[in-house]
Amino acid sequence: MSRPVKIPGPDHPITITPFAGRVVVKADGKIVADSRRALVLQEAFYPPVHYIPREDADAALLGASDHTTYCPYKGECSYFSLPGVPDAVWMYAKPYEAVAAIQDHLAFYPSRVDSIELLPD
Repeated sequence: MSRPVKIPGPDHPITITPFAGRVVVKADGKIVADSRRALVLQEAFYPPVHYIPREDADAALLGASDHTTYCPYKGECSYFSLPGVPDAVWMYAKPYEAVAAIQDHLAFYPSRVDSIELLPD
């Protein structure tokens, strides 16, 4: 069974822009990610999501998860767990062309980490 693929447009806009500053993600009192190269994805009416390059995260704290989801606008999504926090992080390893910029970038559920700090440069 094939999955539907949708293209962002006026009825469901998606924009991706560089974040002008630094994003620091903390969990369990540790810095999980720290980046000055984050992207902000704004999708339709949803809150903006900061995507951080995978290499700007502490790989030792990310455990692969079997959980996956699908977004018709972005593609197949895989998840990572943090120590004691299942499926706290998601990533599109091969996103659709319209959102290719977020490839190999991580996003964090704000409710599953201590904080996501947005700091000016």
